[in-house]
Amino acid sequence: MKFESYPFEKLRTLLAPLTAPKERPLLELTIGEPQFETPSFIQEALAQNSALLKKYPKSAGESYLKEAQLHFIERRYNLRLEPSELIPTFGTREVLFTLPQYLLFDKPSPVMAHPNPFYQIYEGAAIASRARTLYMELNASNGFTPSLTEEEMKECDLVILNSPNNPTGRTLNLEELGVWVKHALEFDFILINDECYGDIYAHTPAPSILEASVAVGNKSFKNILAINSISKRSSAPGLRSGYIAGDASILKGYGEYRTYVGCAIPLPLQKAAALAWEDGEHAEAIRSKYAQNLKLAQEILGIPVEPWSFYAWLFVGDDIAFTQKLYQEEGVVVLPGSFLGRQGAGQGYVRLALVHEPSTLQNALLKVISCLKR
Repeated sequence: MKFESYPFEKLRTLLAPLTAPKERPLLELTIGEPQFETPSFIQEALAQNSALLKKYPKSAGESYLKEAQLHFIERRYNLRLEPSELIPTFGTREVLFTLPQYLLFDKPSPVMAHPNPFYQIYEGAAIASRARTLYMELNASNGFTPSLTEEEMKECDLVILNSPNNPTGRTLNLEELGVWVKHALEFDFILINDECYGDIYAHTPAPSILEASVAVGNKSFKNILAINSISKRSSAPGLRSGYIAGDASILKGYGEYRTYVGCAIPLPLQKAAALAWEDGEHAEAIRSKYAQNLKLAQEILGIPVEPWSFYAWLFVGDDIAFTQKLYQEEGVVVLPGSFLGRQGAGQGYVRLALVHEPSTLQNALLKVISCLKR
């Protein structure tokens, strides 16, 4: 089993021979890791429940965490799910990697599709599942919109969407998601939407694939699954709190599979996460900062910046050369788009993670645009 180097490893190799200006601090716009402080009430809950470390956590998660996540979905999407329609997870990376292996194990020649460029765990899951991958190209000519032909959908066992999208920010509306739900039913493939950036937006929240499923009459969520995380919403990636929700028949078997995986969430983390999922005030405060950052990027870069997720997808021509030049001349680090794609996808673009305080981000973006104009 051979995996590609992770994009950040490729970036370290690319920049290793180079030197950034020593008279100024390095400004990193690479990893999508929130730089805002985790709210104090979450930190306090974690500390106050540290005595629970002496107990083994259940792989299925505690009932109080599941209830908090069900309440979140009810408030956020106006959907009341049954407990059987949700599993608390150890973030979302473990789900995105292990779920395809569970779903595709019995398929003699499995086929899965995902966007290109993409979050690299999708590719890792395909490799671990021995699946053939169909790339859904995201480029300017198609409006960064994922699509498959009818013949490709007939082949597919599993399709992963990512809306809001990393790295482009492109977000499918309710009608577009509904079309995908209909495709999943017609061609009988499992459809997953990675919704980790669903609570990062400037004006209008992104819809969920679960909402779209109900809207087109698939109220049992047959073949439909949503994956979400608290990492961005609560500026707390270290809590490792996510969920997978939707088709109860799939989740029943997957829940049994997860008991063997060893990805149970430590109880102090579950206690803190339950409070975070239940509270909306802190999430709105964090969202408003990202909204300010998205506005800054729009103004400074002078390009359309999608008002979802916290990324700007900037065309620079030669993404490798520009990344090196920006690092050497300005001490700003960005991620080449070609590191996020295959078969040429992402070339010419860089991804900018808008995750810093607005004043820090403004300084970094001004350096980016200054370097681009030289």
